[in-house]
Amino acid sequence: MTEKRENWSARSGFIIAAVGSAVGLGNIWRFPYVAYENGGGAFLIPYLIALLTAGLPLLFLDYAVGHRSNGAPPKAYKQLWKPAETLGWWQVCVCLVIGLYYAGVLTWAGSYVYFSMGQLWGDNPEKFFFSTYLQTADTKDFEMNFVSHLFWPLVGVWMMVLAILYGGVKKGVELSNKIFMPLLIVLFTILVIQAVRLPGAVEGLNAFFTPNWAAMMDYKVWLAAYGHIFFSLSVGFGIMVTYASYLKPKTNLTGSGLIVGFANSSFEILAGIGVFAALGFMAHAADKPVAEVVSSGIGLAFIVFPKLISSLGAGADLFGILFFTSLFVAGITSMVSILEVPIAALQDKLKWKRIKAVTVVGGGTGVISIFLFSSTSAIKLVDIIDHFINNLGIVSGALVSIVMVSWFKRMLMSEMEMHINHISTIKLGRTWEFTLTVITPVVLLSTLLLALNSLIQNSYGGGDYANAMVLCFGWGSIVFCALGALVMSRLKDR
Repeated sequence: MTEKRENWSARSGFIIAAVGSAVGLGNIWRFPYVAYENGGGAFLIPYLIALLTAGLPLLFLDYAVGHRSNGAPPKAYKQLWKPAETLGWWQVCVCLVIGLYYAGVLTWAGSYVYFSMGQLWGDNPEKFFFSTYLQTADTKDFEMNFVSHLFWPLVGVWMMVLAILYGGVKKGVELSNKIFMPLLIVLFTILVIQAVRLPGAVEGLNAFFTPNWAAMMDYKVWLAAYGHIFFSLSVGFGIMVTYASYLKPKTNLTGSGLIVGFANSSFEILAGIGVFAALGFMAHAADKPVAEVVSSGIGLAFIVFPKLISSLGAGADLFGILFFTSLFVAGITSMVSILEVPIAALQDKLKWKRIKAVTVVGGGTGVISIFLFSSTSAIKLVDIIDHFINNLGIVSGALVSIVMVSWFKRMLMSEMEMHINHISTIKLGRTWEFTLTVITPVVLLSTLLLALNSLIQNSYGGGDYANAMVLCFGWGSIVFCALGALVMSRLKDR
């Protein structure tokens, strides 16, 4: 006997969980840098246009597909068009791969909460991060030397995530988001207030917001804006399809989507203010221009910010704890949403009970994740897998889902539109159809072709990694998604 499919307790629970999924590690360390590199204040214009013309339309499509089918991506796409089940399993496999390395980065953020107490990274945060903490191997090849102080925190992260997932939709996913999202907002608001009061903060904010209008003439800036929106809103790789499938029959989908979209973008701008105010202080203290202290991604989070924290004096420990706890909390809610996709898919396909699905998905993924990311090759694997799965895996899945609905199966577009309009306050029409038929596919296709061209022309990493390592973990991730999608779509439903 199968379990009855769960639902959110209310629309508010869904909205909080959807915002929790959208607001992740990338919002804090990726958006500020992307904005700065692509025109500063001027970038906010293409960013908002991308949100309105691609992010929200694709979000509405994901909501409609999931809500209409009452299922995870494989079941949802199969109901639209039987061959499209393969697309659903592609998105499931993408989530499995992301979950592997996301847990690793999440562990680093959690460890740095502890390291902030007394600034244990010392005078050289870069050496501490790479050599002392991660013990990164100097070789270009893959090495599996065991690092015990990465192992145990990683086990702890997986236990925490699995405990949430075992709780189910209401008592696990929804409840954890209701706790963590307010906590994140409070922590990060305090951090921003602290940051804007620092000497030199204005210099940082000027660097972040000063518009470079000439940059708007560069097509790469627009591609960056659209690319960031897709990743930021968690659209195109099954999360929002799955979350929408837990909604009750009569739910205002467009109203929910607008709240999620603008809440996510508001947090990103808040993150930009906090991060650049802090970088302005750092530049002021070092008597350097802001451009010389700006960094993206891992460099910002685990090297630049520790340097900044160490220079703060009396309030340094508190600032560090706030920043890294914010990273950790944002990451937990996103990781839960990532793993919910394959869990729900297996429940739909094989009629497994939730406990079995969580154990198989979480346990299996967790064992592989702990094995790979408690090694001296951890950061190399994060870099390689993240690049391939984001630029090829997510983008191609999103592109195929749109093309399927808006090009090859035009009647599906009308069905999706009718479904949304029947239960939503804000009605969709020709503008939504145009964006999904023309704008979003063109942008996604351009992004995919540029990424493919770059990877084919040049080995990823510029020679920092052995070709065998890029082939195995980069292209191997894509092959895994393709094979997993083909095999699972050919299994008979139970």
